[in-house]
Amino acid sequence: MKKISYFLSIFIITTLHGQNLSLEECVNKALSTHPDVKKAALQLQYSQQGLDVARADYLPQVTLNGEYDPTKTYAISQNGLFTTKENDGWSVGATLNQKIWDFSKTLYAIKAQGVQEEISALNLQETQAFLAYQVKLQYELMVVFREAIRVRENDLKAKEALYAQAQGLVQYGMKTTADSTRFLSSVYVAKDNLNRARADFDKARTVLSHIINEPIEPDVILTDTLAQNTASAQESALEDSPSLKALQKQVTKNELTYRSINASHYGSLDALASYTRQNALNLYDTTSVGVTLKIPLYSGGRTSALVEQAQIAKQTSQEELNSKMLSLKTDFENTLVDWQRSQFTIQTKASQLKAAMQTQAVIEGRYQEGLATYLEVLDATALTLEAELGLLQGEFERSSAYHKLNYLQGKIK
Repeated sequence: MKKISYFLSIFIITTLHGQNLSLEECVNKALSTHPDVKKAALQLQYSQQGLDVARADYLPQVTLNGEYDPTKTYAISQNGLFTTKENDGWSVGATLNQKIWDFSKTLYAIKAQGVQEEISALNLQETQAFLAYQVKLQYELMVVFREAIRVRENDLKAKEALYAQAQGLVQYGMKTTADSTRFLSSVYVAKDNLNRARADFDKARTVLSHIINEPIEPDVILTDTLAQNTASAQESALEDSPSLKALQKQVTKNELTYRSINASHYGSLDALASYTRQNALNLYDTTSVGVTLKIPLYSGGRTSALVEQAQIAKQTSQEELNSKMLSLKTDFENTLVDWQRSQFTIQTKASQLKAAMQTQAVIEGRYQEGLATYLEVLDATALTLEAELGLLQGEFERSSAYHKLNYLQGKIK
């Protein structure tokens, strides 16, 4: 009974206080369940199997042959004359083929497939980093919108209090009905803004829920991670970006593929051995052991066209790499500028908020004494609200830039 009571109390406490959800937990859930990660992992397994396929050309190839003919015409020589005879016949045998030398065609193919496996591993890392980046953005959007809801709720309460105060002053003849109706209008605006903030929070919650493949309750308890991301990344993203490394590997793979296809011009030297048990009127065995040399003389232009395609693919991948380097460098430097700008924004908005709150307190006091108008009160309230929301926006922009810098460098956590 004590154990049951304990578990019931834990359940009740959890239900009352909502669902706890940390950023790290969201990232781990997304990385373990998201289809994009699973797809990239399967692509890596596919590449590993492709390497085994390429290596198979270096191993002995054994085939089993069998043939049965119910009716077959045999030519028989007797005393210089040929006669024919109808009979059945069959044969069973095995053939072994071992590649000796193919001018490194298979070697280059194996190396190219090995590089493809490395590319798939880098693509998996890139997918994980991008997914983690998306999770961090949506999680912190929820944090920002949750705080925005609190700010909007306080703003609504303040506007309602000002409206009630204005109504009382109107009754005593100290203010006009314009004061009361103007504050009432601001109350409706505050309600609309509050509903918008709640809708934004629900949107972010829905997106994150789909990413981690798990429902998220509206009263979820979040960890404010905005203030943690204050250190900027100074190292170059060009050194650690998985997408850039994958393109560099792609250039190498296309070069190896080009060499492999080009080696097809020269043919191959193979060892061949076979054994056959045959019944053709008489039962006998045949064996052969030797070496075969195959040199392609004419393939209808197929090999030359494949070589040209491989050459173009190699050049294309190099240009794609150059383009990616420019894009990544630009993105990294611009994001670093955004991070630095957001630091200044946070400082200015914090100072603005402090000054606006002091001004609002003075203006509201003057309004009660009849020394300020309702327009001055609303203006002071708007400045305070703008500073609070601007501070939130600045913290989110700084955190977003920090996460993007990490993503560009392939960092997951």
